[in-house]
Amino acid sequence: MTTKDFYYELPQELIAQTPLERRDLSRLLVLNRENGSIEHRHFYDISEYFKSGDCLVMNNTRVIPARLYGEKVGTGGKIEFLLLKRIDIDTWEVILKPGKRAREGARFSFGGGLLLAEVISVLPDGNRIVRFEFDGVWEELLDRLGETPLPPYIHEKLSDRERYQTVYSKIEGSAAAPTAGLHFTPELLEKVKEKGVKTAFLTLHVGLGTFRPVSVENVEEHIMHTEHYEVSREAAETINEARRSGGRIIAVGTTSVRTLETCADDEGTVHAQSGDTSIFIYPPYKFKAADMIITNFHLPESTLLMLVSAFAGKDKIFDAYRTAVREKYRFFSFGDAMLII
Repeated sequence: MTTKDFYYELPQELIAQTPLERRDLSRLLVLNRENGSIEHRHFYDISEYFKSGDCLVMNNTRVIPARLYGEKVGTGGKIEFLLLKRIDIDTWEVILKPGKRAREGARFSFGGGLLLAEVISVLPDGNRIVRFEFDGVWEELLDRLGETPLPPYIHEKLSDRERYQTVYSKIEGSAAAPTAGLHFTPELLEKVKEKGVKTAFLTLHVGLGTFRPVSVENVEEHIMHTEHYEVSREAAETINEARRSGGRIIAVGTTSVRTLETCADDEGTVHAQSGDTSIFIYPPYKFKAADMIITNFHLPESTLLMLVSAFAGKDKIFDAYRTAVREKYRFFSFGDAMLII
C-alpha cells in the first residue's frame, strides 16, 4: 500500500481557519462502517448514538505554549523552537528552525535572556535535545514567552488560547490539541453522563509525529515519532467494566485510539500503564479496544487518515470524505467532526 493511495483533493476554502462561536455547533458526519451509510447531523446530537453502559474515552492532555522565538547567542540570528517532548525537568526534545547549523554546544536566548538553551545532542531525524537554564517556575516562564503552536494550515491568529484546548484538558504536555475533543461542551458531557454513559480519561501528549507527513512511498516503511502516554488504574477499570457489561468503547480522537490500542491485549482488556508509544495503525489492522471513533477530517496522505481507513475501510472513508467535500464540511483542526459507528 502506497502513501499516494491516501491522497484526496481538498479545496483550500474548506480548511477551517477559526473555531465556531459555540463548540458543539459543528456539523457531524455519521458513518456506519458496516453498510457505508452516511447521516448529516450536528455535534450536539451525538449523544443520540450512545447508550447506557457505553464508555466515552477522552484524552485529557493540555497544549502548552510550545513555540518559542529567540536568537542564537553570539550571532543574534533568529531562531524558532518547537517543544516536542519533555525528557527531564529542564531538558526537552525540540524542533529548531532554521536548525541545520545548530550543533552540540550551540546556545540560544529567549526573552532577552530570561530563558537560555543549549543543544546537548542532535538526533538522527534532525531534532535536538536541549537543556534550558532559567530562574523561577518553568510553567510561568513558558506561559509568558511561548505561543500556542497552531498547525501550519491555520493562518488566522487565535484570539482565545482556550479554544485550542478541550474543556476537559488537564495534564500539560502537548504540542498540538487532540482536536476531536474540541467539540464537547461541559453541558454536552453532562448530557452524555445523564444517559448512563461512563467516562474515562487517559493522557497522550500529542507531538508532531502524529502530524508529520509520510515521506516514504511504501506506507509500511514510515516510522512514527514516539509520544508519552498514561492510562491510570481507574481509567482501565472503567473501560474494562464497560466492555464486560456489554457497553461499547467510544474513543474521542485518534490519540485516544492509539493509546487504547497500545495498552490493550488481544482480548481487548486495557491495562493500566505508562510509557512512550510509536504505534502506527494503517490497513489492515485488527482493532482490540475501540468500538466507535469520534474524529475530525484529516489531511491527505496523513497517518491519521490511514488510521480511520483501517477502522472503517478505506473505500468507505474516502466515500465519506468525498461527501464531506461536496457538502462543504469544514476540515482539519477547527473543522467539523465525524462519528464512525
